[in-house]
Amino acid sequence: MGLGWEDCKRINPRLVYASITGYGQTGPYRQAPGYDVVIEAEAGLMHITGEPDGPPCKVGVAVTDIMTGLYAHGAIMAGLRSVSQTDQGVWVDCNLFETQLAGLANIASNYLIAGNEASRHGTAHPSIVPYQVFPCKDGFLMIGAGNEKQFKLLTTIILQQPELAHDPRFSTNAARVANRKELIDIISAALKRHDRSHWIGRLTGIGIPFGPINNISQTFSHPQAVARSSTVEVDHPRAGKVRMVAPPVTYNGKRMPVRRPPPWLSQHTAEVLQELGYSTEDVERLRVARVV
Repeated sequence: MGLGWEDCKRINPRLVYASITGYGQTGPYRQAPGYDVVIEAEAGLMHITGEPDGPPCKVGVAVTDIMTGLYAHGAIMAGLRSVSQTDQGVWVDCNLFETQLAGLANIASNYLIAGNEASRHGTAHPSIVPYQVFPCKDGFLMIGAGNEKQFKLLTTIILQQPELAHDPRFSTNAARVANRKELIDIISAALKRHDRSHWIGRLTGIGIPFGPINNISQTFSHPQAVARSSTVEVDHPRAGKVRMVAPPVTYNGKRMPVRRPPPWLSQHTAEVLQELGYSTEDVERLRVARVV
């Protein structure tokens, strides 16, 4: 099509050109299509996601697609910086497969350095206990007592079973990992006696990391989401008022405004083509020919 890196570089030698593919420009899979859910499976993410005794699971959103876009964004910014220093264009090449490999993080390091194969742990942590979701009477809480001080607070103040902190089965993290099931059963039985709001009140402010498992409605009504104005409302010419997630970054304490609503398909086609030098008649001919 004449739109590759070499073609475009001849037109503008200072161009930053970004490619995003499924598997990269080389290798036996270079022509294979890239689908988030397939890459999740093929690049290890599904293998470590799900309950220990259940099948592999995909993540609830297209996380590999999102991560690849974020990597591409950072690489494009670096490319622009390079151009300002060297006056030479940059070809940024990102792909879903290698992004997901990088996204394996500590799981990848455990395998590459120590040869440890990973497994599924549900919401639990493979080497820290207790560090997982627990059931309450009417919902679920994520609790992460990641050190001895936090575990002692959990056993004495929350569970009111101070003897657990001195029990040889649970007195160190290594012991808790070895006796995971027994401890998790004890904590679960205690938390099931009261509803979630009871435990939130008890846990708040004492130094134990925790959080309720919120549905989407609860997420967007979360006090922090409200306080941070984490959603915005825009006027859409077809749909009326549309509420959307606000940009998650602020600059000098200010959030960038959302100036336009999401476009419908082809809404700005004529505008973009005219900016590129096409006349109104040219655009109409392309429409009639069903090119655009």
